[in-house]
Amino acid sequence: MPKGFVMRFFGQGGLIVLFFFTPPALLPISTNADPITEHFPEAASSGCLKCHSGIELIREPGSEMLRQIMERGKALGDPAGCVVCHGGDAKVTTDKAAAHGGTFYPAPASPWVNEHTCGKCHEEQVRVQWNSLMMTEAGKIQGTCWAFGPLEGYEHRWANYAAKNPEDPSLRRGTTAYRDYMALLKKSEPNVFVDKHDPLPEALKADELHRLHDDPSQAAFTYIRQECQRCHHAVKGRQARGDYRGIGCASCHTPYSNEGFYEGGDPTISRDEPGHMLVHSIQGTREAKVKVHGTSYTGIPVETCTTCHDRGKRIGVSYQGLMESPYPSPFTADGGDQPPLHTKHYVAMHQDIHYQKGMLCQDCHTSLDVHGDGFLAAANLAAVEIECSDCHGTPDKYPWELPLGFMDEFSMNVAQGAGRGVAFEALPSAAYGSTPPIRDGFLLTARGNPFENVVRDGEEVIVHTAAGKDLRLQPLKKLFEEKRVSLQGSVAMRGVSRHINRLECYTCHTSWAPQCYGCHVKIDFTQKGVAPEGKLSLQAFDWVAAGRKHEETAHRNDRGEKGYDTVIPGTVREERSYTRWEDPILGINGEGRVSPLVPGCQTSVTVIGADGKPVIANKIYRTQANSEGAGAEGQLSIDMSPTQPHTMTKNARSCESCHASAKAVGLGVGSTRPWNERHFVDLETVTGKILPNRTRPQMEPIEGLDHDWSQIVDEDGKQLATVGHHFKLSRAFNATEINHIRRDGTCAACHREIPDKSLAVSFLHHVAEATGQLPKSAEDHGNLIHKILLTTAWAQLIALAVVVGAIVLAWRRFSPFRKSRSR
Repeated sequence: MPKGFVMRFFGQGGLIVLFFFTPPALLPISTNADPITEHFPEAASSGCLKCHSGIELIREPGSEMLRQIMERGKALGDPAGCVVCHGGDAKVTTDKAAAHGGTFYPAPASPWVNEHTCGKCHEEQVRVQWNSLMMTEAGKIQGTCWAFGPLEGYEHRWANYAAKNPEDPSLRRGTTAYRDYMALLKKSEPNVFVDKHDPLPEALKADELHRLHDDPSQAAFTYIRQECQRCHHAVKGRQARGDYRGIGCASCHTPYSNEGFYEGGDPTISRDEPGHMLVHSIQGTREAKVKVHGTSYTGIPVETCTTCHDRGKRIGVSYQGLMESPYPSPFTADGGDQPPLHTKHYVAMHQDIHYQKGMLCQDCHTSLDVHGDGFLAAANLAAVEIECSDCHGTPDKYPWELPLGFMDEFSMNVAQGAGRGVAFEALPSAAYGSTPPIRDGFLLTARGNPFENVVRDGEEVIVHTAAGKDLRLQPLKKLFEEKRVSLQGSVAMRGVSRHINRLECYTCHTSWAPQCYGCHVKIDFTQKGVAPEGKLSLQAFDWVAAGRKHEETAHRNDRGEKGYDTVIPGTVREERSYTRWEDPILGINGEGRVSPLVPGCQTSVTVIGADGKPVIANKIYRTQANSEGAGAEGQLSIDMSPTQPHTMTKNARSCESCHASAKAVGLGVGSTRPWNERHFVDLETVTGKILPNRTRPQMEPIEGLDHDWSQIVDEDGKQLATVGHHFKLSRAFNATEINHIRRDGTCAACHREIPDKSLAVSFLHHVAEATGQLPKSAEDHGNLIHKILLTTAWAQLIALAVVVGAIVLAWRRFSPFRKSRSR
């Protein structure tokens, strides 16, 4: 329909000319049934609903949050409440530009404006957002710099934006006990619990690419900005299947489907353009009910978290039971490839038992874990305040009987002290959701804050989940008292009590972990007009620059980064050597406990200069001199990262998978030839001479890598790669620990005498064979070993008793002292 049109009617009165002017920016006027006016009839007078009629309520009817929004809206002249978050002028009905003029926030949750929106009610969360790890991403930056040599070393100097701690330590969110605990951690790990971050340096510009020849490590900043930092809260991030999300608070608190389409009732939002929220509602607590096509849910779905947590340690997709695969199989129903999710393909794996029970990420991870406590913590382990034992306890102590810091020691000594007890008051942040029945008190986290959804009920624990479940669990001590623990579990946790004091629970209870060995990164700066065959200048999007562009007044209100010109020279490509998922390597984490390890940044770097020629190829950088168990040359900067894989299972990995595995102790999977050799594959003689002259290497060497990616230590305990780079204690096992753990050759210890190497053994073996008593199953074999152990132990004890008895009798009979007394 044209912007203005004329209709002519001929009747008895002659020609009647009617001019119709329709406000083009407000078309179409909605005729949808409106959820807002259904519950708040007075909202019909709001100008917003002249176009947006049919849009979903931001919170469910009857909620306290919605009540406050509607009251504030009425006070601001908008009975529909829209201006409370979005600003604008609700009195305007005929001009979109005027309605959305003045102070208008199309993305009110954006951190660049949310002090005026979300922060009006959620002041504390907005205050701490710029110091949260989800904003600074300092650990990710330091980890990437680590792979490019001594750019930062052990410092966590840089973040996406400049940040610093408040001067007043009482501004740290949490209890007094928590603040005291964190002060101690800061003293022990000052490189992680820093006072400030400097802004991440700029990437090289087109006229600076010549500097790569002097210092190729400068390519790291291009890598970081293009690939690593697209997930921080100050940008909306990559718009691809599985990655659609909001910005700022909306990153977590508004629902986006993996396909990114709007499926609500607002007629002004496109149904065909991806990148929109699923429905216009806030998700968060157990009380915040979101309705989608008649189905209601509460809490923040795991898939919201995996829009970011699908890379690096991949804990989000692992929790869901998804293992990244290079293969697009199985094919779809129409014969196509498996659709990319987060730009990757997946294999369906075992899902974490907590996921199977219906637990969301927020049911374990507290508000402080996620929003931050207002002070800088530059690595995941530093920011997370929870441990498995906080709910499950140990075989000998209930959670409330454990001291603060248990399993969170950041020390090689086990935490000691009085039992932590329980709390009867939640933190103020819990006021935004309802408090569950406190019963016998809130459990406390390892760092001393109340678990606001987990309570003690006698000798049991109740977890009130955000999705609406009330999960009752029996702590380990109760299970042991009631003899409900398997033989294997009893042996592992009580028979070998050192496991409880030295291992993380997930060291044994991890069912699998994603292991991508060898990260081959190529950063290509080929530029048109410089490279002989350069038809295009390679460039890609800079996510940190995009975030900083939001800081400009003209862009603070932008919904996202669409149309931004924040591109920088270079493109990044990542490949791998091979992948595994079974039985991850073990080592020591920053807390001083044995933990699974997965490849972190095992980076082999290739940099292509502006002229299209390699500046470096397949280079592994080294750490600073005399670090990570190396000498003056430094250690290879290929890192194995201690991690909680988030693939927990009730049934732990077998004893043999650790104690009879070279891989488990860090000695590698074996089978690969040295990676520092050039390999040719062509017609050759049996002596290895390649016959054709026109041939080329199949695999180029990676200098310095004379062992496999999976090997981090040698038989003598010499570390061959880095193990974590955030905390002081993280490392590979030393020689003493390796020898203590390994039980290789245990089978040969018995079978070297079977069947006929020893007369006694041969006799018993042939008797068992003749009578059909040879073990036919693992259970039979275990029972036999158990019988042999008991028989041997009792035989030695009886023999010892006989010897001691004989000595005593002999002494009594022949002692001169005894004879003198008898006279």
